[in-house]
Amino acid sequence: MKKNYNVVELFSGIGSQVRALKNIDIHYTVQATCEWDMHAFIAYDAIHSGTRNLPEVDSMSKDEILDVLRKYTISNNGKEAMPFSVLKTYSHEVLKRILSAIRRNNNLVNISEVNGVDMPDDTDIMTYSFPCQDLSNVGAFHGYNKGIDKNSGSRSSLLWEVGRILSEMQEAGKKLPRYLVMENVPTLLSERHFNNFKEWIGQLENLKYISKYIPVNARNYGIPQNRPRLLMISVYVGDNDSYKKAIQEFFDHLGDTEEVLIKEYRESKYYEKKTVKDLLRISYDINSKLWKEAVECTPNDTPSRRKIWDDNPVIVNEKGNITDDPFIRTITTKQDRNPNSGNIYFDCGIEGRGKFRYLTPRECLLFMGFEDKDYENIIANNPEQRVKSCLFPRDKIIRMAGNSIPLKMLEGFFFQFYKIEEIS
Repeated sequence: MKKNYNVVELFSGIGSQVRALKNIDIHYTVQATCEWDMHAFIAYDAIHSGTRNLPEVDSMSKDEILDVLRKYTISNNGKEAMPFSVLKTYSHEVLKRILSAIRRNNNLVNISEVNGVDMPDDTDIMTYSFPCQDLSNVGAFHGYNKGIDKNSGSRSSLLWEVGRILSEMQEAGKKLPRYLVMENVPTLLSERHFNNFKEWIGQLENLKYISKYIPVNARNYGIPQNRPRLLMISVYVGDNDSYKKAIQEFFDHLGDTEEVLIKEYRESKYYEKKTVKDLLRISYDINSKLWKEAVECTPNDTPSRRKIWDDNPVIVNEKGNITDDPFIRTITTKQDRNPNSGNIYFDCGIEGRGKFRYLTPRECLLFMGFEDKDYENIIANNPEQRVKSCLFPRDKIIRMAGNSIPLKMLEGFFFQFYKIEEIS
């Protein structure tokens, strides 16, 4: 193994990819990230770098920061660009956090505006977990059905921007990344989307990559969440036929299912199985922060909320018993909804509130493989953006968790780098 890997994270979110690399002792340097959702990239900075602003940013006035940020296309909801007039209404402290996060993580921000000529040199690993809402079943329910069709304007079609960037790098004579790692939903293999997906793999072949995709599920890697996904690794082989043959033989060894990935990861020193009980944060101390977090996730006692209790799995019942089911449902971007990931009986004693709660933002992050300290870093990095309005309200953190990637699942996939690096 190399002593250090240069990493570029496209659609970087809150940084599941680099945290997974760290967890299996693959040392890295982040050359660049690319994420336009301001909440996600500020949370990334808080989780991986702490909560301090860069000194040079701390000394800038609000107008000076706005003048710098004017050149970036930033989103405050992950779906559409935020008008500059809205950005101007944010507090000075929030603007400091935005610019510090962009600079500290070399955030390229909007992938549609990235030029391959400007990409870093000597990248070892490039990850791209492009938006899935136009591919997922939930997205289809809400009318997002354009998939990854080229020029469709869908969020998921941003996949092709990755190909454009790689082609521009090649045309500029830049060295292409050694490895590409994709994560998305398994509906890419469905009849509706598979021809587009094959075209994508063909585009990578033209760039002299060979690829291997495998359907996986987070629950098989030690995380108690049922979350099916599709992972793909692409290895740059260039014109080296013997290397290409060796990589293809390795891919054949992996097979078409996750069986080999699971076996080898579970036999490694990095595998640690977590249970539902391990990740719940239940406190009966009304003065504790866990109690306060639980109260924030307790809905009002209304017919629609009672229906959520009736229609969804009970993770903890009235007697305090934790479910016998070893896995909870997929963590989605909302918990105050029907369906959700499951409910916990909770009587906060507040008049007008229901007798149950949803998973808290902390618990949602934990079920993705993050740690308590990661949630606490986000909360410690939560300045007021407008009067009585903080940067990271409850639902923003839940959304970020739902858009993230289970760490242990990535660890199991990235563990194969130890094997690939042995191939000369």
